Amino acid sequence: MALAANTHGRVVHTCTLSSKPPTLFSRSTAAVPGHHAHSLRARFEVRAIAERATWLPGLDPPTYLDGTLPGDYGFDPLGLGEQPEDLKWYVQAELVHCRFAMAGVAGILGTDLIRVSGISNLPVWFEAGATKFDFANTTALFFVQLLLMGFVETKRYMDFLHPGSQAKEGTFLGIEASLEGLQPGYPGGPLFNPMGLAKDIENAHEVKLKEIKNGRLAMVAMLGFIVQASVTHAGPIDNLLTHLSDPFNKNIVHALTSS
Repeated sequence: MALAANTHGRVVHTCTLSSKPPTLFSRSTAAVPGHHAHSLRARFEVRAIAERATWLPGLDPPTYLDGTLPGDYGFDPLGLGEQPEDLKWYVQAELVHCRFAMAGVAGILGTDLIRVSGISNLPVWFEAGATKFDFANTTALFFVQLLLMGFVETKRYMDFLHPGSQAKEGTFLGIEASLEGLQPGYPGGPLFNPMGLAKDIENAHEVKLKEIKNGRLAMVAMLGFIVQASVTHAGPIDNLLTHLSDPFNKNIVHALTSS
């Protein structure tokens, strides 16, 4: 029997089976209750660690990123999550940014389609913030948004500090039962989970993974929208139509070189 340390810093047992019969100075694994089962579990654990997908093939992930978090591929080149409390905060920060990015991408593409198709005379997304509305002035809208977002973010932060505290009776206008905050970052309930896709949030690993993957893709898309707007001064649908009209001459390479 040999001892081997895995990538998580734990010591696991490995066992080599021999065809030689047991002697006075050798011990059969069958003589130790549960030894064979333990050896098999250890081998499966080592194999699972060896086959774990990482953001860079062959990378040895940090010990604090053990693969239990949704979308954990061992990516932390700056070591920001070394402290457990910092890691919890960064997980929540990424989750919120993913959701904002997904909402932003959907909003930009939806309004751009309406604008380009001529259904409504909407401003392009990077000029929408300067639009003046008849029902309220810009200053009033800014302070209303500041108050609403401040309230929501404060509630989220309090739930992060004290999980489940914001779903207690009397904490939110009497509709706490509709939120059912079972885990930080996942309020759930009829308001945030109307289809009941993740009622058992503790075991909703596949749904969490899909959300974080789509959120990361949305953040990359938002970065692309920003770069496109800065270079071409046009919306994403306009950029797509321009590219499709002449793919070989109207693409990102020509746009960057001409700018």
